[in-house]
Amino acid sequence: MNKKSPIWIYDTTLRDGSQGEGISLSLDDKLKIARKLDRMGIPFIEGGWPGANPKDVQFFWKLQEEPLQNSEVVAFCSTRRPNVAAAKDKMLQAILAAGTRWVTIFGKSWDLHVSETLKTSLEENLAMIRDTIEYLQSQGRKVIYDAEHWFDGYKRNSEYALMTLKTALDAGAEWLVFCDTNGGTLPHEISQIVAETIAAIPELKTRDTSKIGIHTHDDAGTAVANAIAAVMSGASMVQGTINGYGERCGNANLCTLIPNLQLKLGYQCLGQEELSQLSPSSRLISEIVNLAPNDHAPFVGRSAFAHKAGVHVSAVTKNPLTYEHIQPELIGNQRRIVISDQSGLSNVLHYAAKFGINLSKQDVTCRQILDKLKTLENEGYQFEAAEASFELLMRSILKPNKQLFHLQGFQVHCNIHQEIDNLGSKALATIKVEVDGKKILEVAEGNGPVAALDSALRKALVEFYPEIADFHLADYKVRILDGGAGTAAKTRVLVESGNGVERWTTIGVSANILDASYQAVVEGMEYGLLLQATSQKKASIIN
Repeated sequence: MNKKSPIWIYDTTLRDGSQGEGISLSLDDKLKIARKLDRMGIPFIEGGWPGANPKDVQFFWKLQEEPLQNSEVVAFCSTRRPNVAAAKDKMLQAILAAGTRWVTIFGKSWDLHVSETLKTSLEENLAMIRDTIEYLQSQGRKVIYDAEHWFDGYKRNSEYALMTLKTALDAGAEWLVFCDTNGGTLPHEISQIVAETIAAIPELKTRDTSKIGIHTHDDAGTAVANAIAAVMSGASMVQGTINGYGERCGNANLCTLIPNLQLKLGYQCLGQEELSQLSPSSRLISEIVNLAPNDHAPFVGRSAFAHKAGVHVSAVTKNPLTYEHIQPELIGNQRRIVISDQSGLSNVLHYAAKFGINLSKQDVTCRQILDKLKTLENEGYQFEAAEASFELLMRSILKPNKQLFHLQGFQVHCNIHQEIDNLGSKALATIKVEVDGKKILEVAEGNGPVAALDSALRKALVEFYPEIADFHLADYKVRILDGGAGTAAKTRVLVESGNGVERWTTIGVSANILDASYQAVVEGMEYGLLLQATSQKKASIIN
């Protein structure tokens, strides 16, 4: 196959992906994901199985009212039931009611499934494939035929497996998709079986393209490699999911597969502008499905182009090719220089430039910053996850600023009470601070000790720093650093704060979780005020 030929991407996040453990999509979730995929220019979006549940029915109705602009939405279903005519099968009526131009039908390729799962004859299974496709075609639908368990079926009984494909092809299927449903096939087997199938059914492939698709699962950790092997052996449609979501170990990850096919092998999958949406789309969809993004995912992960070791940072700032296999911007990602105890002066200089601080290797303070960084990281701090705290650290060493306030002390009381139907708890925080010589005592309540402490601190400071009223806590994470110490273990707290426009993360470390939380909360306020002051300064210069 010409490597510049197009590969048709078929996304099944909304159906196969939603079968992954821990994923439950609402109707609104499905519509948001579909419209995001549509903006990415994904050719086929499998929306679900109409009739399987009310949500999927409503999904297709919604898209009839407001159709997608770039993508074909596809309804999914099995072949008709044994010994029931397709025209009389209510399951297929629900498919037609979905109103899609394209329908994907899956049928049995493996004789074991025909006898053990369907409990019918091999001949009836062929009739089910033929009758279903011919009926849907007669109703004006274009059919994609998913050959379920294709590779297992071929290895057990290749003669019968090939008969199922020929039946689907003769009945008028537009595409024949080879499915590694159990996910246990390896790349060399994929290549061999795809090549043997094309040799046995030459009409599957013309000179410029083919009617072959590939659908792989990741049970052996080879879903992406298997899909690539199939493409290189003649497949021109690839099915998969965003972030590799799916049942058991997941499906082929389109966020890995698309860049490999397009940037490494030269196949055309998406337009360049659409390809650059891949990383933000991956993160957006992870938020919609309510799963944490995989920071270490190839291509789209936050750490995919992160550089931590001083030698690496020094090299990559001179020439990114030294430690990057592609330009991160091509898939909408970006280079990150991570600050840690493994950093060198190059890391410090990178962050100084990022923060708008003039600094050179000759500056004594550059070494002071690096030494302080390594000391704190040895104590349990982790600045790669809290860049706001590192900027505050740098600025405090370069030019010590006047403290916003002086803490005189704080106390937190928790009241846990048992009610008939639920366990409830409230916390009360009392804080005493001094600002410009004025002592303030404030009390606030919260649904937990950190919330109460945060509220009390805000009440005490908002008179002097009104901007604090716009800040809010967006996220709170706790990590035990030395679990062997039991309840005396040191705790690291990361607090993400925001002002409605920007977000920033700060850190605190202490054997006392409230002390660590207090550190992170205070630095969150300090950094928010720094952002506000910087923004006002820029505005005054412009005006």
